[in-house]
Amino acid sequence: MLSLVPGPIQTYFSSDTLHTDATDAGRIEAEYPTEFLNTLSFNGYPEHQIDLKVFTPIMLLRNLNSAIGLCNGTRLMIVYLGHYVIKGLIMGGTFNGKTVAIPRVQFLVRLCYGMIINKSQGQTLQSVGVYLPKPVFSHGQLYVVVSRVRTAAGLRFLIVNEPNIPSNYTRNIVYHEAFSGLGNTTEVTTSPL
Repeated sequence: MLSLVPGPIQTYFSSDTLHTDATDAGRIEAEYPTEFLNTLSFNGYPEHQIDLKVFTPIMLLRNLNSAIGLCNGTRLMIVYLGHYVIKGLIMGGTFNGKTVAIPRVQFLVRLCYGMIINKSQGQTLQSVGVYLPKPVFSHGQLYVVVSRVRTAAGLRFLIVNEPNIPSNYTRNIVYHEAFSGLGNTTEVTTSPL
């Protein structure tokens, strides 16, 4: 996707050196070589190497300053890439359209052409495309993703029930224990889309 965006790529690297005052720095470096550490990838942390372009969408991975809208999960459109700062336009939410600067502590961002259901919670979007290679796996997740869009016309699904065969039904995982004591409830196990 990044190669389709015009303009030059700006590459950022994480800090990957040990503090020289560490008493056992030599042992740690021998056990965990820098090349190995740079290949590790964890949820909620940026990659060692991040390639970005102006006009690409990114998502913040940490709360930086909630007063100006820089919170975990905030989506931004990059408008400027500097050595020590990224400027972006906030997309959605209370601060929609506001230009903000992200300082380089370590750029806690990832490219964001799509997002998982949990990260989409709290977002209100014009259009949503949902890719379900298998049914959602937790109570209420289908509701969360469907309720992110303003109108039904802005909602599209790609559901694959059998290998490579799209369908218009998916399982809606509901734990009926959640409804105990509510009186007469109707059991729903599949949702036509």
